[in-house]
Amino acid sequence: MKTRREKIKDLLEKTAQPLTAQELCNILEIQSCSTVYEDIEHIAQSVKAEEKELLVRQASCGKCNYVFSSRKAAKKPSKCPKCRSEWILSPAYIIRAAR
Repeated sequence: MKTRREKIKDLLEKTAQPLTAQELCNILEIQSCSTVYEDIEHIAQSVKAEEKELLVRQASCGKCNYVFSSRKAAKKPSKCPKCRSEWILSPAYIIRAAR
């Protein structure tokens, strides 16, 4: 039986499109997105040993299109620093072979 992190890693390796934490929660029936964000941070480190990388489509503001490109944390930001909107499009993740 696979662990939760192994299941998330498998999904991110096999998907054609990047997945958000909420999508992963829905697919794997996980209650908390914060758990998935913690797992993603761990997975990002562990895939390096397999010569793979976790690619991130950065979170962005749905109102002014500001992209949170300098964020290091996996989780979704709460407000846009530019326009103060709370309409934030979640980051999405996918695993591919390292270049």
